[in-house]
Amino acid sequence: MGSAFKFQFLFILLILSGCNAGPGNKETVTEMPVEGGTADISFAEYEHDFGKVTEGEKVAYVFSFVNNGPGDLVIASASTTCGCTVPKYDRKPISPGKGGSLEVVFDTSARSGTQTKTVSVHSNSKTPVVVLKITAEVISK
Repeated sequence: MGSAFKFQFLFILLILSGCNAGPGNKETVTEMPVEGGTADISFAEYEHDFGKVTEGEKVAYVFSFVNNGPGDLVIASASTTCGCTVPKYDRKPISPGKGGSLEVVFDTSARSGTQTKTVSVHSNSKTPVVVLKITAEVISK
């Protein structure tokens, strides 16, 4: 009974230690140090509709934002729902009152019909995760 209990205990410990591991865990984003106060990211738009596009096209849109907080804004990451959508952004800190942009490129190859994709922007803002959305109606060739 003693060795079986030890084995079960070690097995459970191993399982629990792996719960927060892996590349998808981005909780540390909200723990970034901030000098001079908390940043506050505000986008001009949170959604963009490309309308009708032809399959195979690569379309892009630039989301503009401003740091309305008293501290520097740092975008830690921007993750997407699909590999067909690629975000590009400046990794330098954004001073209070200054703005920046995040470009989203959507590759319509092998897609058809109404498409909705999201980009999660992780930063040290008082709202640590902001979700942007793009939509398009992809017309087959």
